[in-house]
Amino acid sequence: MADGSEVRAWAELIPDALGLIFCNLPLKEILTVVPRVCKSWGMAVSGPYCWQEIDIHIWSKSREPEQLDQMLHMLIERSCGSFRRLSVFGLRTESMFTFIADHAGSLERLELPRSEISDSIAQLVAPRLSSLTYLDLSYCKRIGPRAIEAFGKHCRSLVVLRRRMYPLEDFVREENCQEEEAFAIAKMMTKLRHLEIPFHLATTRGVLEILSKCRDLEYLDLRGCWNVKLDEQYFIGRHSGVKVLIPELVKGYRSHSSEFLWRPMSDDDVELYWDEFKLTYGDFFA
Repeated sequence: MADGSEVRAWAELIPDALGLIFCNLPLKEILTVVPRVCKSWGMAVSGPYCWQEIDIHIWSKSREPEQLDQMLHMLIERSCGSFRRLSVFGLRTESMFTFIADHAGSLERLELPRSEISDSIAQLVAPRLSSLTYLDLSYCKRIGPRAIEAFGKHCRSLVVLRRRMYPLEDFVREENCQEEEAFAIAKMMTKLRHLEIPFHLATTRGVLEILSKCRDLEYLDLRGCWNVKLDEQYFIGRHSGVKVLIPELVKGYRSHSSEFLWRPMSDDDVELYWDEFKLTYGDFFA
């Protein structure tokens, strides 16, 4: 440049650095705009550098199963099996679950909210997902305790489980099955540090079993678990290292070593669950 200032040669950056930069862009721009800028950028996008984290959660909400499968095939193949995170909404086909598992040697974080994964599929793919530390099975209505046991048995490093359910959906769920899930968590996922089961049909007995067996637990979300009846003094006396969210209790407590959060659902909580509820029952409000 005429003023003698340094020219930054973006095209000469190593692919790894370019991949880290491009990961901050929307999926559409990475796939359609970036490859047309120059040859080196195109090579970076077509290789594994941008796909260590595959997050198509928002994009996948409005896609047909065929489109979703095609996109996942392409991105996972580009990652060359090195992807560490996969976030996708509403995955439906059994072949796609097995494809993910076949390439999941480095996968640590798997988010499958509202997917059609079943107990039988979970038992099939869980042995190949042994590197998982974070698992999101929220709103997955086809799984039960057998799936939880399979993931717990084979994913021994799992420390985060999200098993959120839809509010006002008790009429389509089996209470006994949900209770068995709680006992499966307690039995097979003893290393959990973070557990979210809002609107789960677990009972007090199931939650007590989780607290008894999951000794490393630091965070427990029980909002909407109306069958769980625990008082504040129980947690203060026996589980002072756990932050608990329970809608019925409104008091706050803080000790020198931990924090308890007892409060009703906030406006933000209500909006979150209402948005998720409308995804399933939106036709009733059309």
